[in-house]
Amino acid sequence: MTDLSEPIATRLDAVRQRLRAAEAQYGRQPGSVALLAVSKRQPVDAIRVALRLGQQAFGENYLQEAEEKRAQLADETIEWHFVGALQSNKTRAAAEGFDWVHAVDRLKIARRLSEQRPQHLAPLQCCIQVNVSGEASKAGVEPDAVSELAHAVAALPGLRLRGLMTLPEAVESFAEQRSAFRQLRVLQEQLIDEGLTLDTLSMGMSNDLEAAVAEGATLVRLGTAVFGPRPEKSS
Repeated sequence: MTDLSEPIATRLDAVRQRLRAAEAQYGRQPGSVALLAVSKRQPVDAIRVALRLGQQAFGENYLQEAEEKRAQLADETIEWHFVGALQSNKTRAAAEGFDWVHAVDRLKIARRLSEQRPQHLAPLQCCIQVNVSGEASKAGVEPDAVSELAHAVAALPGLRLRGLMTLPEAVESFAEQRSAFRQLRVLQEQLIDEGLTLDTLSMGMSNDLEAAVAEGATLVRLGTAVFGPRPEKSS
């Protein structure tokens, strides 16, 4: 197998430098923006390399793939984040096997996650996904429905609502990128004013990381920027 250590080390260092530079440029506290390494379709060996380089949080999109990886990496201390769309018949695997779920967009999903979270585990950390761009093809609750959903989710015993997440429309303009992320930040500020305790804005990927940091991201989700191109799906 090809040694993954050097290329992942190089990419991870570049990403960390990029994050620190963005924090400095936009007046953020050093280290205030965390990196979630999205490891979908990446081999277990790649995750082990990133772990040895100090990366602790990993995001997965597919439950079956994630369960296989968790089994192979049971000897490691990993913070697992589920970042994909979640169907109601798949909530148990997410509730039992993950530390975070980023894409809660329906109360039905949240209730199932709460009910199925094992009592011996800490509450499942979660974010509400918001469709700030209004794209029909994207999941997420509409902005005007966020408040009602957020208060309902925050009241569920098996969950801890940490904040909001978005995956906005891909645009080239830095100003447009910032505008989408600003919508999420303003929504979160409104929820805090309504009495909710929130600390997480999960937003920003490799093409819009700087705009997300500028608008208050606390967690950015990067995959190929850390691991390189994803292997082709096996037929």
